Amino acid sequence: VQLQASGGGLVEAGDSLRLSCAASGRSLSTYAMGWFRQAPGKERDFVAHINNWSEVEYADSVKGRFTISRDNAKNTVDLQMNSLKPEDTAVYYCAARKAWGSPVPSMYDYWGQGTQVTVSS
Repeated sequence: VQLQASGGGLVEAGDSLRLSCAASGRSLSTYAMGWFRQAPGKERDFVAHINNWSEVEYADSVKGRFTISRDNAKNTVDLQMNSLKPEDTAVYYCAARKAWGSPVPSMYDYWGQGTQVTVSS
């Protein structure tokens, strides 16, 4: 499975962005998909995941602001990010796991290349 994340950019606090993760090579319909982020000098942190039955989980820091969704027909997973804050600044990665979703990065089998999100104050 090859994953390609896109949609990052430079925005101001309070703005919105929509990240997209497109897969090729295999259908994502049986995979759990996750979004993670990594700020400079920090570990890669869990943001959200969605199981193949569309059950979702969010990190406390993004609950109520971010929404993860999937479109199995298009083989994509999106992350809608609203009310962005400067502390959301990071490189965002999508990942796939041939099992149920997990907040632990090492549990994922495939990773995209990352897309930069920068939120100015």
